[in-house]
Amino acid sequence: QVQLVESGGGLVQAGGSLTLSCAASESTFSINVMGWYRQAPGKQRELVARVTKAGTTTYVDFVKGRFTISKDNAKNTLWLQMNSLKPEDTAVYYCNAATQQYNVWGQGTQVTVSS
Repeated sequence: QVQLVESGGGLVQAGGSLTLSCAASESTFSINVMGWYRQAPGKQRELVARVTKAGTTTYVDFVKGRFTISKDNAKNTLWLQMNSLKPEDTAVYYCNAATQQYNVWGQGTQVTVSS
């Protein structure tokens, strides 16, 4: 099954931007759904955005207009462009890949937004 490695997290001031990337160990072309999730301390992991094999994107309300998910099958990479970051966006961000055969998570990358 595919392995996922996230990168791009870090510390940023409120209003700033970060771009997360998720490198897959094999082709992302046939993966049914890839997505970004996040987990803040003391909270459950929650969906941020996802993209289907057909290219359909879904965003949760609290990131609409600020975050953009994209996938490059030629590079086997998933991205999350995050703009206008808020302190409440602070969390560990996880990449996910789901097919009928597996549901795989990356190790996560920390995003910290200071006020």
